[in-house]
Amino acid sequence: MNLEKMLSQKEITRSDLTYLMKLKSQSKLDKLYRAAYKVKAEHVGPKVYYRGLIEFSNQCQKNCFYCGIRKDNQQVQRFTISEKEILAAARWAHENNYGSLVLQSGELQNEEFIDFVEKIIKKIKKLSQNELGITLSLGEQKKETYQRWFAAGAHRYLLRIESSKQELYQQLHPEEHSFKRRLQCLKNLKELGYQVGSGVMIGLPGQSIEDLVEDLLFFKQFSIDMVGMGPYVLHPHTPLARSIDKEDSLKQRNLKWSLKMIALLRLLMPDINIAATTALQALDPVGREKALQAGANVIMPIITPQKYRLDYQLYEDKPCVDEKASDCKDCLEARINSVGDEIAYGEWGDSPHYFKRIQHKRTGGTTNAKDTPSQ
Repeated sequence: MNLEKMLSQKEITRSDLTYLMKLKSQSKLDKLYRAAYKVKAEHVGPKVYYRGLIEFSNQCQKNCFYCGIRKDNQQVQRFTISEKEILAAARWAHENNYGSLVLQSGELQNEEFIDFVEKIIKKIKKLSQNELGITLSLGEQKKETYQRWFAAGAHRYLLRIESSKQELYQQLHPEEHSFKRRLQCLKNLKELGYQVGSGVMIGLPGQSIEDLVEDLLFFKQFSIDMVGMGPYVLHPHTPLARSIDKEDSLKQRNLKWSLKMIALLRLLMPDINIAATTALQALDPVGREKALQAGANVIMPIITPQKYRLDYQLYEDKPCVDEKASDCKDCLEARINSVGDEIAYGEWGDSPHYFKRIQHKRTGGTTNAKDTPSQ
């Protein structure tokens, strides 16, 4: 089958995905990216949705082998931003017409943390007159905790699976980290009515193209609403980084794999939200623009107060750590305009896939729902 015919199919098979992941010719890759962008434009529009990212704490009880804020990293200065500072960042986002926020932190499960997050969500909804959408990325929690935060006003949750291959997942985590528990958290989020997001790291030691194809199929089988995936970028103060050689060739491979994964996921799941992650820019100054051209439609500009940014680095060479929120806004606007996309200011940018999924569930799969935006 020729490439054009493969890219125009309604159903892409596992063997198709494997073939496309192995493409090397730049001209063929350009065809892949153009096809993915066309699908994006048709199904979610040539728009980019902002999620103002507030990284409000680097306190973490987990010890993931790849993460710069892992519990045992003693070279990190720990912080938790005050309620006043978080609300000031949220107010800035609202005043600058960002449609949504992401509240992200290290993983904690104590009652004080749960109460703090619940209170912050309610206050953000109040200060914005319910105009700011809220995504959470706060790790594994009990179902009751997810329910409390949902009731408070959060409606999207990002919990990356990191790898859908259990063996590889366990290699990235200490023994007490459970792959099955993480899957159950995703199921709980779906049952509670969240728009459910997940993602993987691309280019991990020991990861194959076939593993990445299975990751794509996992998103499809689980009916994920939004995906944030990007290249594995080393952090020097982690066990995983110390176990491998640091090579520029790996950076380029991981960047190419990431762009392919974004394009293939757009073809596989046309109506979901896909983020152009900041990690792409750590490998290529225009990495996020390339992701938009390959089918991504969400960007998360950092609005964390500047004085905390250096201490929230999950990987090395994180961009934008020395910028103010206003700097990021102006920079990203120019970047997005350069690829011909439109910034959807003031919109929540919910996943059309989510509305189809919940309508499908309500009707027992007997009808097709139209996209129903929240705002």
